[in-house]
Amino acid sequence: MDEFHEEVQEPVSPPGQYFNSSVICSYVFGFLEMAIPIDDSKARTLVRDVFLPINPRFSSIMVRDEDGKRRWKRVQVKAEEHIKVPKFPENNSSELYDQYFDEYVTGILTERTPQNKPLWEIHIIKYPTSNAAGTIIFKLHHALGDGYSLMGALLSCLQRIDDPSLPLTFPSKTSSTIQSSKKNMFQKFPSVVSSFFSSMSDFGTSLLKTRMIVDDKTPVRSAYEGTESMPFTLSNISLSLDDVKAIKTKLGVTINDVLTGMIFYGIRMYMQEMDYMAGKANSTAVVMLNTRNVRGYRSVKEMQNSEVKGLWGNKISFLQISIPKLSQSKSFNPLEFVWNARELIKKKRRSFSVYLIGLFLDLEMKLRGPEAVAKIIYKTLGNSSVVVSNIFGPMEQMALANHPISGLYFSMTGGPENVDITIMSYVKVLRITLRTLKGFIDEQKFKFCMEKAFDVIFKAAMENSQTPNN
Repeated sequence: MDEFHEEVQEPVSPPGQYFNSSVICSYVFGFLEMAIPIDDSKARTLVRDVFLPINPRFSSIMVRDEDGKRRWKRVQVKAEEHIKVPKFPENNSSELYDQYFDEYVTGILTERTPQNKPLWEIHIIKYPTSNAAGTIIFKLHHALGDGYSLMGALLSCLQRIDDPSLPLTFPSKTSSTIQSSKKNMFQKFPSVVSSFFSSMSDFGTSLLKTRMIVDDKTPVRSAYEGTESMPFTLSNISLSLDDVKAIKTKLGVTINDVLTGMIFYGIRMYMQEMDYMAGKANSTAVVMLNTRNVRGYRSVKEMQNSEVKGLWGNKISFLQISIPKLSQSKSFNPLEFVWNARELIKKKRRSFSVYLIGLFLDLEMKLRGPEAVAKIIYKTLGNSSVVVSNIFGPMEQMALANHPISGLYFSMTGGPENVDITIMSYVKVLRITLRTLKGFIDEQKFKFCMEKAFDVIFKAAMENSQTPNN
């Protein structure tokens, strides 16, 4: 009973309070596209035996204690109250099912889950679309954890198709830390000094961006208030991971550099298509970062292990990156967007402003409380134009309860930004998901500009005569 009492009294982390406040109510959505029709007869059993044991928060609600502090309280979970199986009009057209699916997703993106029940839902779409024989959507409140935590939880429910006994593997990350560690103190000193001043500049700019500096009104930033409660639509782009790697190798950059350059170029192309002068507007992208010093995801047992328990939760911060302006010069090279993205990201990563921002938010939390911090985050997102987040997925095809998964992607909601761009890898495909404000952004043209940006960059990279060092 003492052990259970301690679980009941677990305090809600500061980020958990930010993301479930009167200012922000944020969710992470995970989409599993099934290769075969869905049999949901064992859904309740899977929820009870596999999903709920992953973390006590999936069986908890937020309550206030005698001191007014928010804590997680364990409750009895009724799986049927969290599993939603919608009914669409019967027809034989995948195009109509696509339309019904899109309308349904638009609806659940803005709906809030009841606060008197654990903050998650599972939506089982048993109808075929042009992309899948059926789709399972996990709607998980951001207060439960960030993308790393929630994706780790989701992957814990899945198994490799080729051999369920083997663990999933993920793309390797290269690091320059080994090379940098070989430098002596005198060699590192100029870099340390540069990093210090760069960090102070970035931190100061972030504070100004939160309070004073606002992006220009453009075709991707409406400047409307309260857009987080307005309807949004999702659209997807699938890229070959081999094609992205080909650009990476040809230019001597990283996959993130390629994707960031493509996204920035695509945004500017769309802005210019809708308003010619918008190509020169001041626009900022907020890039979400995982601050954990780990590689790959952890299993359920590891997440429950006290030594790595700190990996669960919201361990995130953000970078604010100015979107390069579109050059009107006839000699303009689209690869400049990739190279500019590389320089911007390198500069930002050398900075420790990410940690200064975290310390600033912690101080605000102690002095003014979670609602004040939520307002800071809300204003930061609202003063910017685009939010970008990236999660790396498994390299092997997976299955859920013997249902092969043909596609995997995710999205986020809750902020006032008009465009969210999320990226996830799965097997040999990179899935870019665009969440755009319905009625303001032409989602088809926006998607077309993103696809065109990648095609143009790919062609230019293959014809590029410069060496990677240049």
